[in-house]
Amino acid sequence: MKSLRQVATMCAFIGALGGGASAVAAVSETPDGGKEATKDIVLKGDAKCTRCHDESDNPKLLAIGKTRHGTIADSRGPTCTSCHGDSEKHLTSPEGGQDRPHPDRYFGKNSITPIEERNTACLTCHEKDSKRSHWMGSTHQSRDVACSSCHQIHTAHDDVRDKRTQPDVCFTCHKEQRTQISKPSHHPIPEGKMGCSDCHNPHGSVGPKLMTRDSVNDTCYTCHMEKRGPFVHTHEPVAEDCSNCHNPHGTTAENLLKARPPFLCHQCHTPHGGQVAQLTGQRQSSALLGGTTSGKSGINYTMARGCLNCHTQVHGTNNPSTTNPTPQFNFR
Repeated sequence: MKSLRQVATMCAFIGALGGGASAVAAVSETPDGGKEATKDIVLKGDAKCTRCHDESDNPKLLAIGKTRHGTIADSRGPTCTSCHGDSEKHLTSPEGGQDRPHPDRYFGKNSITPIEERNTACLTCHEKDSKRSHWMGSTHQSRDVACSSCHQIHTAHDDVRDKRTQPDVCFTCHKEQRTQISKPSHHPIPEGKMGCSDCHNPHGSVGPKLMTRDSVNDTCYTCHMEKRGPFVHTHEPVAEDCSNCHNPHGTTAENLLKARPPFLCHQCHTPHGGQVAQLTGQRQSSALLGGTTSGKSGINYTMARGCLNCHTQVHGTNNPSTTNPTPQFNFR
């Protein structure tokens, strides 16, 4: 029995030595005195980086393993050098106690790497995506906006990809729009039901103002389908551009209108009074204008305090009536 205990003790001692040897093998010394891991931790081929950038150095860097970039099973996944370059000078400790140089491509806030070079590292993979195919020549590209100005890579939660936090990223530059969405009439952006990217494609588009569709109207019709038509009798400004009357980011007038009716309507239409003779187009003298008009007058131009009390179908109508009031007035 005593001999069996001695054998068991020896086996346990040998096992401990084997575990210690494997632990030593897992981390070995490099010629410059640093540590070198023998296996990858997060990304493929990251062993030469994670020998220093481990959890004891900067745990946030390893959070990339929780993102799509860190999906090892995906053969398209990048490596550290795919984005940061080979960075041979960064791998070795400089002599004389000098600071270690940054990687070949550095994406920090104070990076000296040219923005075009930083963006090229991203576009090598992402330019193949149809949503980013119009990046070259877009507003953000021509104004030297870097991908890393908006996106965070080494984090499981990229603020700009979450519609609840996305506006705050955009408002870093677009401060006027921050003020507009705080006005009484606004799209539900502060409530987290919409994001800037629901209407805009920040990576470029063929439409104006980086719209996700080919025009402002087509973008609006994505949600407001009932305004699309086609109508028998159209309202030309509506068919031309919704932003002729609306400010989509927010206003103090209801329904995102740029001004309250009737003053918004009077920017194009000559005001008229509320008499039947004027509405039917009969000629009538006007004491205000000092002459005759064809139903148009400056008298009582705030009659009923809104054109929409009568002209209810301002976006267009299919009314087939040929009697007064005629359908082209968009009464119903």
